[in-house]
Amino acid sequence: MYCPKCKSTSLRASRIEADLPAAGCPNCNGALVSLLYYRDWAERHANDPVTIEAHHDAEEVDDTSSAITCPKCSRLMTKYKMSGCVGNRLDVCAGCDEAWLDGGEWELLKALELAHKMPLVFTEQWQRNIRKQIAEDTRRGILRKAIGDDSLQRTENFKGWLKEHPRRNDILVYLHAE
Repeated sequence: MYCPKCKSTSLRASRIEADLPAAGCPNCNGALVSLLYYRDWAERHANDPVTIEAHHDAEEVDDTSSAITCPKCSRLMTKYKMSGCVGNRLDVCAGCDEAWLDGGEWELLKALELAHKMPLVFTEQWQRNIRKQIAEDTRRGILRKAIGDDSLQRTENFKGWLKEHPRRNDILVYLHAE
């Protein structure tokens, strides 16, 4: 099998954790992980503490931006965004139940506290939540640019107060009438 990113480098037996086998690329440090082995590993390590800094310190790593094919069956792999805060995507072959992790993405999953939850990333609900988060962050950024940080903070405080107010609709009608 050849690396789907490097194209000409042969994948070698390796491990991304002591007891999680993979087929790794010595050139780009990517790894092909069987989701069957991954699920077994995740179940055995479900209660392990996270060993890398939490989510806010996570940084993007080099990601394969173009479509890649599965090293086993040559089908196109589907890309799934990990999070709204990083642009990295995991590549999955639905036919072989294998995931391709670009070099550094396993560490990124750990930093995002997703190493034990990787299959959730492949669900429509997860992807929908990421799209909602990105849209909200974009709206917030546009508003921040228009009104400034202080006014944005005051607006978000008001929004939080309004959300909990029992007469929310009456207040909104009043504000909208302006």
